[in-house]
Amino acid sequence: MGFSKLSIVLFTLQALLAAALTQDTAPKSDLFREYIGAEFNGVKFSDVPVNPNVEFHYILAFAIDYTTSSSPSPTDGKFNVFWDTDNLSPSQVSSIKSQHSNVKVALSLGGDSVGGGSCYFSPSSVDSWVSNAVSSLTKIIQEYNLDGIDIDYEHFQADPDTFAQCIGKLVTTLKNNGVISFASIAPFDDDDVQSHYLALWKNYAHVIDYVNFQFYAYDAGTTITQFMNYFQTQSSNYKGGNILASISTDGSGGLSPENGFFTACNRLKSQGKLGGIFIWSADDSKASGFHYEKQSQALLAIPR
Repeated sequence: MGFSKLSIVLFTLQALLAAALTQDTAPKSDLFREYIGAEFNGVKFSDVPVNPNVEFHYILAFAIDYTTSSSPSPTDGKFNVFWDTDNLSPSQVSSIKSQHSNVKVALSLGGDSVGGGSCYFSPSSVDSWVSNAVSSLTKIIQEYNLDGIDIDYEHFQADPDTFAQCIGKLVTTLKNNGVISFASIAPFDDDDVQSHYLALWKNYAHVIDYVNFQFYAYDAGTTITQFMNYFQTQSSNYKGGNILASISTDGSGGLSPENGFFTACNRLKSQGKLGGIFIWSADDSKASGFHYEKQSQALLAIPR
């Protein structure tokens, strides 16, 4: 074989290898996720349309380490269920998963508020919180036959390193014990919030599968260009992570569908950057017939 032919062969092999690596590292991009159950408006799993050509995650909102009394207080990692259990029960989890082979169900920890006040991450120590959290969450996850957890603490009475150690050890232990198969985080663009989640990401990115970044926490009226810049910024912050695009159906901020959300998602998907789409929340979407859930899944189901 002549030198020029050998060079061409080697170049071709390098190009094929580079393409294969790109395909392996690019997000799969057919993941749809939706929070459900926080607003007690009677929404059921079966109300939400499920496209068979996507990976679909319901995320129960929320499990919180607070007491269930009329004046809730922190319990140092002893989690209780705070979602609508009348309509989102263990039997209903089993039912929806048996009806749709592409459906998994997770629970989210924390949230913005509890009992009319802010929900704080408030451990007494790393060891005690992790021990209590592993025990209490394992019980809930097994009772409900859940597949994963999402971290959505938004207020903190602990420094970033303590948060990182607590959450990182919790996720690691649950995975090592075979209790969960995936974990996600749900940060947004706030200095205090980001300092905690970036500390977690720095040390435990390897156990976090998805970043449910709350892009709807940006200002209402966000443009496509701004959104693309925000997405790039957060992709750099959570480098190597599967970053999901997001909208809220409660009328809050961010890039709305009317202003081009799905146009932006199509661009990200064509660039191999879209890790999926998630929506807050099924509770809010119920009244309008889940229009954006259908549109999101249709977009994700199209091969890139």
